[in-house]
Amino acid sequence: MDDESKDWFHPGEIVPDSGIYECDCGARHHWSTDVRGHRFPPLPSNCTGGRWQLQTRTHPDN
Repeated sequence: MDDESKDWFHPGEIVPDSGIYECDCGARHHWSTDVRGHRFPPLPSNCTGGRWQLQTRTHPDN
């Protein structure tokens, strides 16, 4: 499976699509705005999740 077909990403992986990502802990409290080609940031230290999930693409035409 390639990164563009995944719906979740671990910290340190390359961001496939610019957008707003949410941690997967379910509390809906940790968000990250990420740019395609950059790396996903670490999750906050108080987060019980383990990965980022895309919520909204910010530049779908690029």
